[in-house]
Amino acid sequence: MFVDEAVIYVKGGDGGNGCVSFRREKYVPHGGPNGGDGGKGGDIILLASEKIETLLDITSRVKHIADNGGHGKGSNKNGKDGKDIVLLLPRGTLIKDKESGRILKDMSTAGESIVIARGGKGGRGNKHFATATNRVPREAEDGQPGEVRWLILELKLFADAGLIGMPNAGKSTLLSRISKARPKIADYPFTTLQPQLGVVEIENFRRFIVADIPGLIEGAHKGIGLGDEFLRHIERTKVLVHMLDVSVFPEKDPSEAYRIIRNELKQYNPKLTEKTEIVVANKMDLLDEETGAACIKKLEENISQTVCPVSTITGKNLSSLIYLLSKTLQKDTA
Repeated sequence: MFVDEAVIYVKGGDGGNGCVSFRREKYVPHGGPNGGDGGKGGDIILLASEKIETLLDITSRVKHIADNGGHGKGSNKNGKDGKDIVLLLPRGTLIKDKESGRILKDMSTAGESIVIARGGKGGRGNKHFATATNRVPREAEDGQPGEVRWLILELKLFADAGLIGMPNAGKSTLLSRISKARPKIADYPFTTLQPQLGVVEIENFRRFIVADIPGLIEGAHKGIGLGDEFLRHIERTKVLVHMLDVSVFPEKDPSEAYRIIRNELKQYNPKLTEKTEIVVANKMDLLDEETGAACIKKLEENISQTVCPVSTITGKNLSSLIYLLSKTLQKDTA
């Protein structure tokens, strides 16, 4: 199950209390204070890991509370430090403070970590309060409380290219043809209910990652259809592959679907419209040669962009699309 959003409560352990104690031995009539210090509370640590891909594991438990520090004891014995809790997050997780909405950390690199809730400091025992005028201190410090936070975790997938388009444009079929990913494919809208990743192998042992984003419809930014909840996953992509269903031509103009999707991207985040884009005309196998040529010509005129005609069912021109995508990614990262 793919989970890309979670709300959790984290609390560092409380520090242990310092101890009030005095040395008591048979042949030591004037033993001084020997109360030990309290132990430090455990920290809550977030760690980015490549071993997990979703936030599913962390949602199984809402509250994450570290151990408290042990209390100090006599004979100058300090309390034991509380055990830290390390929570593994997928790479690409954005950590926000729920109360303020402030971004605390973007876990973009595997192995990256942050202490998100520090444990409280242990209190000092009475041995620290002995002075020349107060040789029998009967005071000690209480441990400090651990930090408390409510966090919002948002996962943004890392992919080189993101597939966007209307439902049933053929995004999932394309992903299954160019990679070993096996997304759900059917002849009805919204078969893709969560983002899917696929690795495309190319020559010289090179590869790139493609993300299939659930289909958008007009008004997605207002929550219509599946809404725009998955658009965050293409914010990190380098290239957008905009797929259009041209089987509706000439009854309908495919460029209208193009404008709708572009508008939804703009409404969600205007920067998405600035990304490098490859426009793909899919389902060319359903048009005869003459109609197909007329469709591509009109489409390119309407959107003022070069269009790559393909058929994800027959595989026509898919090798050309992969080559174009590879070259575009190389140019985009140069």
